[in-house]
Amino acid sequence: MPKKLATYLLVLSMMVVGFSLLAEAQQAIKVGIINSQEILEKSVEGKKAIAQLEDKNRKNQQDLSKLDDQIRQLETRLNTQQLTMTQEAILSLSADLDRKRTDRQRLAEDANRDMQELQQRLYLKIQSEVMPVITKLGQEKGLDLILDLRASGVLYFNPVIDLTAEVIKRYDAGKAVTPAK
Repeated sequence: MPKKLATYLLVLSMMVVGFSLLAEAQQAIKVGIINSQEILEKSVEGKKAIAQLEDKNRKNQQDLSKLDDQIRQLETRLNTQQLTMTQEAILSLSADLDRKRTDRQRLAEDANRDMQELQQRLYLKIQSEVMPVITKLGQEKGLDLILDLRASGVLYFNPVIDLTAEVIKRYDAGKAVTPAK
């Protein structure tokens, strides 16, 4: 009998330990939410990046507009003066027009590629600067997980766990203290 009792007590104690470990493992995970798009739009550095992108885009549009005007002028000249021009002059003007159209297409493609590269570079810079802020905030609040609302596919969340405003506040405060490079 004592051997059976010892086995029974051993199994019982193992079950108690197992259940306590299971209960500990099932504790709620603390989650926080941030919105990276909002950080980009509302933080000081994000606003600077957006302004820089808008300036670059405005310059690109002006350059394209100049080429569009030149193309329109060549088209108008070709259409209005075609009857009085020599065949050689018509061919020359047509070649100029084709070159301008090609230049415009290349400029548009180059401008688009440059904009994408600039956007990626600026956004990655901000992301690398914001990550330590997010990490520290998560540690201070005892969070196990912080999700990006924009990239996570979250369909519902309690606004209490949204840390975006706090991240923006701390990021801006950190940038205000850091001397400009």
